Order: sequence, then C-alpha cells, then structure tokens
Amino acid sequence: MGMQWGDKAYYSLNYYLRKKFGCKVFKISLDAGFSCPNRDGRISKEGCIFCSKRGSGDFAGNRKVSITEQFENIKQMMSKKWKNGKYIAYFQAYTNTYAPVRVLREKYEEAVNQEGVVALAIATRPDCLGYDVLNLLQEFNRKVYTWVELGLQTSDDHTAGIINRGYKLETFEKAVASLRKIGIDVVVHIIMGLPGENKINMMNTVKYISHQDIQGVKIHLLHLMKHTPLVKLYDVGQLKFMTKDEYIDMVCWTLCNIPSGMVIHRLTGDSPRNLLIGPKWSLKKWEILNEIDRRMKDRKIYQGIYFQNKILP
Repeated sequence: MGMQWGDKAYYSLNYYLRKKFGCKVFKISLDAGFSCPNRDGRISKEGCIFCSKRGSGDFAGNRKVSITEQFENIKQMMSKKWKNGKYIAYFQAYTNTYAPVRVLREKYEEAVNQEGVVALAIATRPDCLGYDVLNLLQEFNRKVYTWVELGLQTSDDHTAGIINRGYKLETFEKAVASLRKIGIDVVVHIIMGLPGENKINMMNTVKYISHQDIQGVKIHLLHLMKHTPLVKLYDVGQLKFMTKDEYIDMVCWTLCNIPSGMVIHRLTGDSPRNLLIGPKWSLKKWEILNEIDRRMKDRKIYQGIYFQNKILP
C-alpha cells in the first residue's frame, strides 16, 4: 500500500500530473497585477500578517509585463532543466478572482492560449467567488483542467483573527461547496506554526480539512519575512519558530491522517533568502523533503494510514 505513488509514501502532485497528462508538467507562476480586498481597504489595509509585499507571489513573474511575456521568460528558464513538458498557468500573486469578470477572462484566456498549457490554477480568497466568477471558472474548466486554491491557513477562527485572514470558517465552507457544485477541484493551503497555535491546533486543522470535499492540499511552514506585520509579534516575543524536527514530524502526522486520495501539492514553502528572518533551516528545502521521505519509510507509514481508523501514530 505504502508505495502506490511511485517512490513516495504520499500522493504527490508530480505523480498525479504525470498520470493525468502522461508527461512532466511544470507550473508557470504568474502575477496578473490584481490586488486583494484584505489590502485595498474593502476588508482591511493590512493584509494577512505573514503576507509579503508581493502578495505571496515572490517567485511569480513580473507584473509590469504581459502574461505572455511572463510566461515566455519563466518557460525559458525551465527549459534549461527540462527539455520538454506541458504547463500549468498558475495565477499566484494576490487574489486572482478579484477584478471585473471581463478582466479576469482576458488574463485567463491569454494564459491558457500559450503553447503547451494543459491546466489553469487560480489562487484566491473564498470571499471573492461571486456567481459571475464561478460561471467564468466553469467556462474555463470546460476548456482546460482548472483548479482553485484557497488560503485557509487554519480551521481556528481565533487564530484567523490574529493573522488578519479577514473571513470566517463558514465562508470557506460555502466557497468549497460552490466550487465543487460546478465540478472544480479545490486545493487548500494550511500553515504550520502560526502565532498562538500549538500541536493540538495544527492537528485540528488537519482533521478538519480531511473531512472536507477538497482534492488537494499545500502544507506550509510559517515564514517570517521582513516588512510584514508579523514582525511586530516576533519583536514582542509572541512568535516562536517551529524546529526542523517538529515541522517534519507534523508533516508526517498530517500525511498519515488525511485521505489517500488527496493530492499533496506542497510539503514546505519557499521564502526569498533576502527577505527571510526565520526559521533559517527552512532554506534547505531538499533536506526537509528528503527527511520526510526517510522518516515515512523508516516508520513504514504512508498517506492515509490513520485516516479511517483514527489511530494516532
């Protein structure tokens, strides 16, 4: 059972995409120049307290140039490593359904019309999915495989207030229901190590998402970056970094306690080296990923092993 996903003990995005499209598929991260209601004053002007100036699009293309130009630039860089493959147009920075539908249609259209694009991924907020946007997403899902990414971060509404998420859990649930009703896959972001959260809070978020109708998850470690509101909490001692060991164990626990059919889009996040205050160990991404693989293999555990019978490892 444990190795049904190639050489991994979990259902990786790479494995899923190769099965679906029969080849290597790359993500091209785009910045379409949108804003966010949590930044422009509609909800708040502060944004989520961990979010960088680039709206979590620190590795996305340059918003000053067209989608086509961003796409070409990133594709050229990738082609040095991989000669051929297909592409996912990934609208990553800020809130990518937060604009008039005609503008959204124009940007999405430009992206999916690029040569080799087989999928469209839209990162957004659950409170930015009106009927007109849902209709547009349904329209694109008929043309090209489309999924939507939602930043849940935590299932705890108290923590959500601390991080200034700007919406309640019920808003997330309504968004998931609306997207699933029109056949769109949902990928959820969760963050380990949020201020004020302990192991129990993190486990509760994992248990929560494991019983939602979601198709994929991105697990992130909380990064403290310069020039973010989170720095204030750190300065007054209200933020404690997870250790590398704690994080790896938490990821292993998470994988064991979510359904085996949920695609793992990410096991740890990146942060630009020049902006990262901590934890510094997070910069060694491959070490972390390799250690997760090693621990799961050594412990003979795999994704979903504890999901049905709820036995804790």
